Amino acid sequence: MQALENKEAFRKALLEWYALEKRDLPWRRTSNPYYIWVSEVMLQQTRVDTVIPYYERFIEKYPTMEALAEAGEDELLKMWEGLGYYSRARNLQSGVREVIATYSGSVPENRKEISTLKGVGPYTAGAVLSIAFGIPEHAVDGNVMRVLSRILLIEDDITIPKTKRIFEKVVMDLIDQEDPSSFNQGLMELGATICTPKPKCLLCPVRDYCEAFNEGRQEELPVRTKKKKGKVIPVASFAIQNEKGEWLLRQRPEKGLLANLWEFPMIELNTKKSATETLFEQYRIKVTSPQAFKSFKHIFTHLTWEVKSYYAEITAEALVSDEFQFFTAEEVENLPKPVPVVKVWEKLKKECS
Repeated sequence: MQALENKEAFRKALLEWYALEKRDLPWRRTSNPYYIWVSEVMLQQTRVDTVIPYYERFIEKYPTMEALAEAGEDELLKMWEGLGYYSRARNLQSGVREVIATYSGSVPENRKEISTLKGVGPYTAGAVLSIAFGIPEHAVDGNVMRVLSRILLIEDDITIPKTKRIFEKVVMDLIDQEDPSSFNQGLMELGATICTPKPKCLLCPVRDYCEAFNEGRQEELPVRTKKKKGKVIPVASFAIQNEKGEWLLRQRPEKGLLANLWEFPMIELNTKKSATETLFEQYRIKVTSPQAFKSFKHIFTHLTWEVKSYYAEITAEALVSDEFQFFTAEEVENLPKPVPVVKVWEKLKKECS
């Protein structure tokens, strides 16, 4: 790792570029720590363009921490529907409730206390502290590690957790004490728009300070070991309708993957039995001649579902397990559903319209 010789010039170049070129994003128009907290949670593993409408709806629905704290889980999950990683929403609400109960509704202004809140890790803590309160604290995400690995020729593997501490120390050494908010957001913005995996070096405002660029090694960094491929699970989803036009769904268990969200009958496929046989064996739901209508992959962090969707009809008298309920189309629309179920439901609506 090289030492950055002219830190002041580096800061100046970064801050001037950020002031001129930063994207106009809704969470950049506020210093409200709650709003910034919401945005940072939503932006975890989700693209900016995807987050914007969710953020705006969410803040309109829950303009205060008290409003979010009082929200029912079904309502909250419905507001989050389509963003995925639903534990983020639950943790955010739990953290907000902790702020109200423990800190009289004021988000803590130091790393020690804010880091005790549910779902608030080192990055989120630093982002809220620096952006909302102007406190010089590190906020190191993947974009920041990519930028600084190239600037300083850091060759440590960024997939190893302890490596992040190297970057946190670097940020604390470089951070602008007068404007830590713009400094941290400038690094993030640079990584998101210029210093991307395929870097646009000719547009970079801090190219003159970049050791990797000087050595022609910018595309070699950051160093990351390849992730092991996650488990691939073939599943079948059955959109089942009764004679009244109602749809059969169940709520997933309180714990585990996609907890408490609603889904059509879904089963893991195996090579020895047909999808309809497995459906009957697992849920005692008997359908004949189901029609395949949509296939797709849905990638979770550690596994992938290969989804095959089927449409089927059953009579109103058919025996159905107590864990399932029939819902009208309007009721299905209002239930909080995971992304794979939303995909199936959107396709069904088009087919039925």
